[in-house]
Amino acid sequence: MLIKVSDPAFQTLLFSLIFVALLVISISKRKDDNFFSKDVTNQIKGVAILAVIFSHIAYFASSDTKFLYPYSILAGVAVNIFLFLSGFGLTLSQLKSPLSPFSFYKKRVLRLFIPLWVVIGSLLLLDYIILGRSYPFSEVINAFLGFYPRADVYQNLDSPLWYFSFILFYYLVFPLTFIKRLPLLSPILILVASLLALKFIHLQINPDVIKLYKLHTLAFPLGMFLGLLIQRFKFKLNLALNSLVLIAALAIFTYTAIHSGIGEDPKIEQTFSLITTLSLIIIFALSKFNFRLLSLFGIYSYEIYLFHWPILSRYNLFLGLPPFLDVIFNLSLFILLGYLLQKMVGKITGVLHR
Repeated sequence: MLIKVSDPAFQTLLFSLIFVALLVISISKRKDDNFFSKDVTNQIKGVAILAVIFSHIAYFASSDTKFLYPYSILAGVAVNIFLFLSGFGLTLSQLKSPLSPFSFYKKRVLRLFIPLWVVIGSLLLLDYIILGRSYPFSEVINAFLGFYPRADVYQNLDSPLWYFSFILFYYLVFPLTFIKRLPLLSPILILVASLLALKFIHLQINPDVIKLYKLHTLAFPLGMFLGLLIQRFKFKLNLALNSLVLIAALAIFTYTAIHSGIGEDPKIEQTFSLITTLSLIIIFALSKFNFRLLSLFGIYSYEIYLFHWPILSRYNLFLGLPPFLDVIFNLSLFILLGYLLQKMVGKITGVLHR
């Protein structure tokens, strides 16, 4: 089910006019000057999930990979952003309110799995009833366990969920390696744990997925490290220095986003991706504005991540419309479904905690 694009540059321009207009309309002045306020992290997550969506549309769901360029070139950076913010957020939370491993798993891991189970169960039912499509029993079991060893966009139930297995590993290892008395040791321990796991644990994972793991091993511990620095040192820049750093970050982001090193040596690609990630984070952290549209996507980013690809690849309700409208309507649908899924999960969680 490909989006047929006959003039990708023109369709991308039309999409840009609408999307940028909506971004401008949604601008408000930031009320919180904290370096990493909730608004900041939500905006960054919003950029990340949009980058993932645009990449999947351009390279797998449309007839021309030039459609949505250059919005489509930041998927790898988006993965680093989510890993970085996870490491950052978990570290600050553990420093503020330490949890035992059991309490951590009960609180954090359950939040990952409940939305996953709702989406996986719904997809299995829809695919069977509407498409007459079923999956091997082993794949279904693995899906509910959070183990996604393959990422075939056309064959697997939900191929982007390779990332779920990756972040689940960090969630499982984090409370076991986080040492509050020696916090700076924790990022090193979790990096070592991830490298050892990649080297010694053999679970019949597809080599292409292993490459993705290796490409993003530094982002989570790097987020932990920055979280520790933020906690220890309160960063406050004067207006001139703030503007100078912001301009430098914009220049670096512009260069490294385009000259991304994709296809080169994995170390070079990872380095460029991390530089792009950090520069983007700095841009939003130092900006005085809040793009509420980006924040909205950030609030529902996890839910959108879980279901966006099956919708685009198998249940695109807007095929036949001009490509730019297809994308706009799907983005709107994703926000609506993300809201509904988050509400549903909230009720399920409430019942479980009674």
